[in-house]
Parts: sequence; structure tokens; C-alpha cells
Amino acid sequence: MRTEAGPDLRHHGDAEVRDAGADLVDLAVNVRADTPPRWLREEIAASLTTLAAYPDGRAARAAVAQRHGLPVERVLLTAGAAEAFVLLARALQVRRPVVVHPQFTEPEAALRDAGYAVERVLLSARDGFRLDPALVPEDADLVIVGNPTNPTSVLHPAGVLTQLARPGRTLVVDEAFMDAVPGEREALAGRTDVPGLVVLRSLTKTWGLAGLRVGYVLAPPETVTALQRAQPLWPVSTPALAATRACVAPRALAEAAHAAHRTAADRAHLLTALAELDPYGLKVTGPAEAPFVLLELPDAHRVRHRLRELGYAVRRGDTFPGLGPDWLRVAVRDRATMAGFVAALGKVLTQEG
Repeated sequence: MRTEAGPDLRHHGDAEVRDAGADLVDLAVNVRADTPPRWLREEIAASLTTLAAYPDGRAARAAVAQRHGLPVERVLLTAGAAEAFVLLARALQVRRPVVVHPQFTEPEAALRDAGYAVERVLLSARDGFRLDPALVPEDADLVIVGNPTNPTSVLHPAGVLTQLARPGRTLVVDEAFMDAVPGEREALAGRTDVPGLVVLRSLTKTWGLAGLRVGYVLAPPETVTALQRAQPLWPVSTPALAATRACVAPRALAEAAHAAHRTAADRAHLLTALAELDPYGLKVTGPAEAPFVLLELPDAHRVRHRLRELGYAVRRGDTFPGLGPDWLRVAVRDRATMAGFVAALGKVLTQEG
């Protein structure tokens, strides 16, 4: 489906594994497999004994602030990073909002729902979807960009992103997948020297908490106050607050760092296997730095449906502005799962090539 603005901005990977797709191997949703871990489930379960009381986010907010070395006034807890986009669209008064694509489509959808005419800066596959700050209009007073970017898996240098900052502009950097990057290279979370910087973080991807909705905003105090006013009362549930505290604790950070290195190794193994399919027209956007890879191949729509017949769900790419019918996004899983997927993909391409 397409809207007047182009692709269906409300289509997301979970649609691939609903209903008839529930039994497929899920390579469409970018949530780490085999999560949440047992210790995190136990932390969340322990919070259920306090559900009679209204949620109190002070401890979780302080924990996030400590994790990033920030004062609590710079932290806002949200029901997942997606809520933050809605709050930004409702709370900020801007004249010329710009979204850098291809990227997660909810920021633009939220702005359009709030009545804004959104301009798109479309990065090009020819140069690997690299960001050129000169492409962004000088008078844009709101700029939104992902890092690493969904669905391209591109990690923009922090120095390039900070070139987008200037007085009078809000620069929103979606770092929902940054904790899956070894060492969190190029992260801007915790920076207070960049004018108008707003960083969004999600805890749902690494920890498998998509159903709980856990995220937060790091921003100047005046921006946090404005966003907070746009939130309903008690916006983050008690179990989500418990999960937030647990996921920013030292033990969790160490586990996330280990998982990031493991994912990077599994991704490298996958890319090596995919390279064997180059003769059949397969191209991989690179260098990939996120827990997913973006593939370009002829007739990807038909390939996606054939993969479903073979038991694998992948994310269609044509709902991302700047992509089209020849693109698919594939989540990185363990090597055995990836071997099965590459074999299935090879079967489809060799049969239809």
C-alpha cells in the first residue's frame, strides 16, 4: 500500500510474522533472538507485586542518567523510542522538518500526523547511503537521522552528524541500535556540547522487550520539559521501569557488549556466505554495522514470497522512502539459522536466475 506521501510509512517488520507468518523463521524483526534473558525476566516479574501503586520513574530515570553520565534533567523515559517521535511532533514548534531517508519511518509518520509537511533527504545507494551534511537544507529547524540506520545498516561518523547541528535547529539522532555496535562507536549519547542534540535510545532490540515498550530520550533540559508536557500521566509502566533499571546496570551493559561482538562476528559470517550469491545479482549494502543487512536483488518481491514458502520471513524494502521493490532487509541471527537462510535464498535465486 502507498499513501499520498509515497510508501506505507506504517508498515513494519512485525507484519511479516503475524497470523500465517507466525511459524516462519523470523528474519524480519530486528529484535535479538533468545531474549529477554532469564535474569531480566525475573527482574520484571518481581515488579508485578507492586502493580497496585502508580509507576514511579525516578529511580529508572536516575539509572539512565548515571549510565550516560548526565544529570537527570536531561533524561526522559518513554514507552519505547517510537513514542518519542510522537512527542517530538506534538511538542516542538518547527517550520521546516527534514527526515534523512532511508530510515525508520515512524518519525516522518508522526510528523505528518501532527500536520507537518515533511521534507525528505534521500541518500543514495550509489555511495552506500553515506550522509553528506550539505544535502540538508540550511534553514531546516528539525533534522532526524538514524545511526546506525535502519534499514541500511550504515553507521555514520559522529563527526559527520555533528556537522548538522547549529543554533536554532533540533538534531534528532535515533540510536535505537547503537548498543548492538561494538564499543558503541560514533555514539552521541551523553554529549552535551552539540547544540540542539536529541538522542533516542531503545532497550527493546537488544533485550527482546518489544512487547513491553522501553526507551528514553537524552536532550537539553528545556526539550525534556517540553516533551514531558506532551506525555500522558504515568506513561511508562512499572514493569517497564524495572526493565529500564536492569538494562542500564553494569551487568547488563557487559552482557550487551558481549552480544554486540557476537552479532558482529555472525554478521561477518553471513556476509561471506552471501558473497557466494553475487553472480545471481545479489548486492549487500556495506559496510554493515547493525544487527541486520540490506540486500538489493532483482525481483525482490517474488523472492520474498518464495522465501516464505521455504519457511523464512524477511522485511520488504519498498515501504522505506528511497528504496523500492528490489530491496530486502534481513536480521542477523546465529550461524546455523543464517546457513539455512542462505541455502534457501540460493535455491530461490538459482531456480529463478
